[in-house]
Amino acid sequence: MPEAAPPPLPLLAAASSPAAAQLQRARRRQHQRRGWRRPRGLLAWGSLVAFFFVMNWWMFSRLQDPATRPHFRLRRHSPRADTAASNSSSLSTLEEVAGAAKGKGPHRVMLTRLLALAAHALAEAETRPEPIDLWEEPINATLWKPCSDQREWEASGGPNGHIMISANGGINQQRVAICNAVTISRLLNATLVLPKFLYSNVWLDKSQFGDIYQEDYFINYLKSDIRIVKDLPVELQSLDLEAIGSVVNDTDVMKEAKPSLYVKKILPILLRNRVVHFIGFGNRLSFDPIPSDLQKLRCRCNFHALRFVQKIQEMGALLVDRLHGLRPPLSPLKDNLLGQFAVKSASSANKSDASKYLAVHLRFEIDMVAYSLCYFGGGKDEEDELEAYRQIHFPVLTELKRTAKLPSAAFLRSEGKCPLAPEEAVLMLAAIGFKRSTNIYIAGAEIYGGRHRMAAISHLYPSLVTKETLLSPSELEPFKNFSSQLAALDFIACAAADAFAMTDPGSQFSSLVQGYRMYYGGGNLPTIRPNKRRLASILVKNATIEWQEFEIRVRKLIQQTKQVHERPVARSIFRHPRCLECMCRTER
Repeated sequence: MPEAAPPPLPLLAAASSPAAAQLQRARRRQHQRRGWRRPRGLLAWGSLVAFFFVMNWWMFSRLQDPATRPHFRLRRHSPRADTAASNSSSLSTLEEVAGAAKGKGPHRVMLTRLLALAAHALAEAETRPEPIDLWEEPINATLWKPCSDQREWEASGGPNGHIMISANGGINQQRVAICNAVTISRLLNATLVLPKFLYSNVWLDKSQFGDIYQEDYFINYLKSDIRIVKDLPVELQSLDLEAIGSVVNDTDVMKEAKPSLYVKKILPILLRNRVVHFIGFGNRLSFDPIPSDLQKLRCRCNFHALRFVQKIQEMGALLVDRLHGLRPPLSPLKDNLLGQFAVKSASSANKSDASKYLAVHLRFEIDMVAYSLCYFGGGKDEEDELEAYRQIHFPVLTELKRTAKLPSAAFLRSEGKCPLAPEEAVLMLAAIGFKRSTNIYIAGAEIYGGRHRMAAISHLYPSLVTKETLLSPSELEPFKNFSSQLAALDFIACAAADAFAMTDPGSQFSSLVQGYRMYYGGGNLPTIRPNKRRLASILVKNATIEWQEFEIRVRKLIQQTKQVHERPVARSIFRHPRCLECMCRTER
């Protein structure tokens, strides 16, 4: 048999000496301590990683914490702005307490995972250049030039009688009604009485034509097209128009009616009674088929004849100056929007102070949210709150919900029928490449969910402003309680922006702004218009999609909507002025 190996020396020593045995016990304890060090090191690393994830979760949970709702911040501070900011910060807490007392709970924010990925992506992208087409339109957009101001007909004296309109809705519906009334007056060879605006319990605005638009400029600019007077002749004022059958409601004229209907149905009333009064008249004239000269007149009215009154122009110029950092606002668009105030700061402007800004129209008011029948992550509290609002403001819809099977909220979202929530809008902006430092102007009325709902967008884009943060209370005072005049300020800020993003392509405000930018922009004023159906199909994968794939898909979607096309048949000329009746195409 082979010889056995000798025992280790320490064992021999242990067998031969008590001192050696003590040494052996000491070494054993040392080995035990070394064995503990490795798991303790792993434990420390594990604790560090766990701490990171906890902090990450805590940071983004703050987006949903009412106590940490951020206020809108000005990029360029002033003592007045700092004071206003501190005041708004203290007041927001009181407002939250009052809201809680009324049962208005917090509205949970959707898509928290994607918002976390967006925050990380924005932090990394701050040192990289922006996409080259972010602030530009496609090159072929420059081939279209404004030319609807050109006339090829004789002026009409309006001998067939007088047309009156009382336009309903807000400033956007009123503007469309005015342009349609001008066109119908020319079609029927009638005299137009300066339009009136109906008071609405929704808009709560008593403004009339002369409070928003320059009356004399409107009359004089269109005098080569139609005759316009400020009041009905005295001999016609005493007539009971309803009794003689001269009042025409929206129910009497179908939506987007053809010109032939007016000749057949309205002209006989006009010739018989010498006056016709249209009540409403928002979208009561078709875009096709219509004679090209009448189409050009409608375009001329919208883009040339309607100029804001001087107090709106002056305050709009102040907004644009503060947004652009006193960039010289010399362009056909700003000249039309701001009149004599467009050149106010040009002489003292410094190009180095110029800055770009993105205007965003957030269409997320409670009326739109409630009417959409969509769900926005707020649980039962949200559903109960919106149902209560519907019962008061949309009783027909409430009854329809009770008696008929309506599409589910999930189906409506998949079909792109839901308004984009602020957190969905900010994900779109981050994906297409706007940096965290981008100056953003937010247009629109009060957002459903308030500051809490705005937390996501103001967290990711801190240089966020509104007209209320850019203008002092004293500067806004003349417009207080006049929603249409306030909307006119938003219109100016959005139309003059270096880039404009809409969240609801169906919004008439966004449509008018888009058309204005197309008409006057010279191919330099891009508009971001999401396809909500396709965007919804991307967002539905929010639990698994990675940010790089999300970016690629969203950017492709937006690039496709920015393509330059001539106005599709039957589409609004106010929104799509690129057509031969409204603009001229040049060849290079």
